[in-house]
Amino acid sequence: MKTFGVGMVGYGFMGRMHTYCYQSLPMIYDPPPAKIKLVGVATATPESGRRGIEQAGYDFDTRDYHDLLERDDIHLINICTPNNLHREVAIDALKAGKHVYCDKPLAVTLSQAQEVWEVAREARTIHQMTFNYRFIPALLRAKQLVDQGFLGRVYQFRVAYLHSSYIDPSRPASWRTDKAVSGGGASFDLGSHVIDLVRYLLGDFDSIFAAMETMIKDRPGPSGRVPIEVDDVFWLQARLKSGAGGTIEASRLSTGACDEIRFEAHGDCGGERGFKRIESVQRYPKPASLPGPKNSVGWMRYHIASIHDFVSNVAANRQSNPSIYDGLKVHEVLDAVFRSSDTGKWVTCP
Repeated sequence: MKTFGVGMVGYGFMGRMHTYCYQSLPMIYDPPPAKIKLVGVATATPESGRRGIEQAGYDFDTRDYHDLLERDDIHLINICTPNNLHREVAIDALKAGKHVYCDKPLAVTLSQAQEVWEVAREARTIHQMTFNYRFIPALLRAKQLVDQGFLGRVYQFRVAYLHSSYIDPSRPASWRTDKAVSGGGASFDLGSHVIDLVRYLLGDFDSIFAAMETMIKDRPGPSGRVPIEVDDVFWLQARLKSGAGGTIEASRLSTGACDEIRFEAHGDCGGERGFKRIESVQRYPKPASLPGPKNSVGWMRYHIASIHDFVSNVAANRQSNPSIYDGLKVHEVLDAVFRSSDTGKWVTCP
């Protein structure tokens, strides 16, 4: 069995989550696709690096991710940094001959995403995006049904991803509310996931009409309240290249929701009636820290399945899906969202 060394870039909440996934592979999958060795972790602070060593057993920590790229015993680079660093780390890792697993979104602008794809398409290594919701069992089953023609010709769809995580105006500003660092708010944070799910299940986008709103205009910062430029909520109407039409919504202000994805599609072959709805999240008391209290039951398992898929693809030298190309396609739609919101007009997707 092959052994792959992991270099983790970023050890915040998602860096710890992805680390847990690598550690879980031999317990969840029998046999696992490969043996995993947690070699190095690159973090912004020494404190985070020490946590990576003490909690997860990484061999060493560093403030410079290039130290990971120079190691022959590191084969997989996992990117869990703020969004504005994804492009640089991904390009450098691919050029260094490493396999890359990158958290979404791929970058903060379409042009940056295109740069990453230009390098990735020429790389001889495997690359994959963290579109972990593709690995929800219900979504895997939905994909099977769509591919088998269960819906026939799809006419319409309705999709929403709802959080209430920013409903409190006293929640402090962070890198996620800084457009230069995050690229966008609900559109990038949540919308990237459901845009990918629409592509995964129903096909590419043709054109969209979008609106975005920043409802809470400022939030507490280190020296007073900070103006917020990223969207709290966005809505879009979409036409797909297949001719289907529908709506997508993403919100971080949906009171009463925790981590809720709704996906509905209708086609000329009908389907089965009925639905059921149960909210089930994971509010385990402190000192529990993984998963987050708003995450749905099974959320960690989706991540484990996603990383299992990545490691399996590396072991088989088989290109991943979702790949960096899928990350680029999401950015094409997000770019159209911003253009449509700015102009108030329908815009065409590439």
